[in-house]
Amino acid sequence: MTTRHQLAGVLLAAGRGSRFDPTGAKNKLMQLLPDGDAVVGAAAKNLLAVVPVVVAVVRPGTPEVVSTLQALGCEVTECQSAGEGMAASLVHGLSRVADADGWIIALGDMPHVQTATMTALSDALCNGADIVVPTYQGRRGNPVAFGRVHLLRLLQLTDDQGARKLLQEFPVLEIAVADPGIHHDVDSQADLSRRP
Repeated sequence: MTTRHQLAGVLLAAGRGSRFDPTGAKNKLMQLLPDGDAVVGAAAKNLLAVVPVVVAVVRPGTPEVVSTLQALGCEVTECQSAGEGMAASLVHGLSRVADADGWIIALGDMPHVQTATMTALSDALCNGADIVVPTYQGRRGNPVAFGRVHLLRLLQLTDDQGARKLLQEFPVLEIAVADPGIHHDVDSQADLSRRP
């Protein structure tokens, strides 16, 4: 029997998006998808559909991202050290929901991850998995889910690798999903109109 745990989501939305627009004039997270949702809004909705609490980590100076995420029901927090890399944002976000039993770590520029994938990750955590990764056509993707046993290790991350190090050092449960969205982030203008 599955025990329902109190899971939380951490949405990492603090990157500069320099590949999308090297000038920094256009924030890729606020670009509109064909259905009218902003990139970051779609990513947040998919996560909010599965976990009761989502902490969204943003970089300072992005009020439009903050207001979009707050309107959807995310708890938004600015990470002053976001420029140091993904680990800084991840640690910042996790510290806001450190009392959860587990976390789904999602990326703000991946708007096409299906809710069913998020649910599969959540179910695996609730059934006792410590690290869960979705796979599509044999290749790992995002988001990644962690159980509470890894909290201290996650909070000690310091580089731009994010949690990749833990995926190499500890057993990982891979869940095959029919979801090409786990490999699709928005890095170019063309990505906005391309459905995976």
